[in-house]
Amino acid sequence: MLWTDKYRPKTFQELMGNGKIRKQIENWVNEWKNDNPQKPLLLVGPAGIGKTSLAYIIANEFSEHIELNASDKRSYDILMSTIGESSSTHSLFGESYKLIILDEVDGIHGNDDRGGTRAINKIIGESKQPMVMMANDFYSKRLTTIKNKCLVIKMAKVHTNSVGATLKRICRKEGVEFDPEAIKTLAKRSNGDLRAAINTLQAISEEGNKIELSDLESVSQKDNTNNIFDTVRTVLKSKTVNHIKPDMMIDEDPTLVMEYIAENIPREYEKPSEIKAAYANIAQADLFFGRARATRDYTYWRYASDFMGPGVALSKKETYRKFTRLTGSQAFRLMGQTRGKRALRDRIAEKMEEKMHVSLEVAYTMFPTFEVIFANDEMAYEISRFLELEDDEIKRFRKRKIPKKVITKMEKEIDEAKRLEHEEYVKHYQGTGIFRESTEKVVDEAKKDAEEKVKESEIVEDLKEEVKSVEKESSKDEDKSKKRKPKDEEPEENLDKGQTSLFSF
Repeated sequence: MLWTDKYRPKTFQELMGNGKIRKQIENWVNEWKNDNPQKPLLLVGPAGIGKTSLAYIIANEFSEHIELNASDKRSYDILMSTIGESSSTHSLFGESYKLIILDEVDGIHGNDDRGGTRAINKIIGESKQPMVMMANDFYSKRLTTIKNKCLVIKMAKVHTNSVGATLKRICRKEGVEFDPEAIKTLAKRSNGDLRAAINTLQAISEEGNKIELSDLESVSQKDNTNNIFDTVRTVLKSKTVNHIKPDMMIDEDPTLVMEYIAENIPREYEKPSEIKAAYANIAQADLFFGRARATRDYTYWRYASDFMGPGVALSKKETYRKFTRLTGSQAFRLMGQTRGKRALRDRIAEKMEEKMHVSLEVAYTMFPTFEVIFANDEMAYEISRFLELEDDEIKRFRKRKIPKKVITKMEKEIDEAKRLEHEEYVKHYQGTGIFRESTEKVVDEAKKDAEEKVKESEIVEDLKEEVKSVEKESSKDEDKSKKRKPKDEEPEENLDKGQTSLFSF
């Protein structure tokens, strides 16, 4: 259930913000109850500030009420036969008065209303019952003749402190932990739109049971644009083009908006002819999106927007006065899910390509066979071990994990098989003398290495002794050379035969 409906105020005391207006309306209600007729109320203000909630609170003060959307009942005859008759009759429950609620009265305008404006003015002038009317734009020319005959209540945006207090109250009732600074920031960014703030709070809380300041990084300052669900709701609940087109100004991918609208059409519309006409407009919008992509001329988006917005809205003969739970696009959700599945499939196929030496195309064709084979626990273990599959990759072929007892059993069997294989190998080759000959060869090579090392050490010692001898002889020759002339310096001739000079290396 949407929190905006769950926590909609039921009394004047529960209504947040607009304290002066609340008192003014309470006086209006009390005057009617005291048999003192008043002018109709005209509640004017932007979306999300509580006009509808206030109208329902007023309705609770009367035993009976009738609610209509003026933009749907355009013609003079229809308005007079519905509202006109009700405004001049008494309540069925013996009460003196019944409340008439008329929404989107600024949708009655121009030549398209077929006398609707004239009917509204006549009903206002002749009505003996309390009336509450609602509109969005105070300065709209469509309200010129109506405002003069009504008690106009210009509703301001809800104060940031009131928005914050409401959000904290909802968090406490829903058991949601919150950072006070996060609530303060969210209230400020809502820009007086309490409904948008509550919707954002619910969306964030569904990701986790705690609201922190970091959760608001993707929440931008609210401006004149709507969120995607507000846009979808406007398209499906209204038939006023001049209301719908501004609400189509949304900071979202237009194709995503189209998918959301298309997803919720059968949830709202009940008549097959309306659904057919709505989807025909969706198809036209999709064509223009395709032209925009093909030509890179994004002016086509405006035509797509008209088809998927006003086109879909005007596909219905009248609005349905019911609650419809809107959902996100199933197409985009399925695409996100299949993207992960495709990535998993590709990883498995690549492992099969490497281990089994088959192409990716062949690997894909083997998946159904693997699903059958993996039904057997032991076979599933052997194949997953061979392909080195991860747990999520194994789940591609079977829903449950391989039991631990099966894994333990298979590991023991593998170890035992390796041991037996080794023993058989040794037993097979022992009689051939391979192991003996190889061992003797290793021993001989070790002995040769040892002998070579001994010889090398002896050679080093001999060299050391020879160096010492040479150094000794050189010192003697040096002493003798001091008494000789330079021409008699012939050190190599004085060496014995077979003796090597240090400098002859």
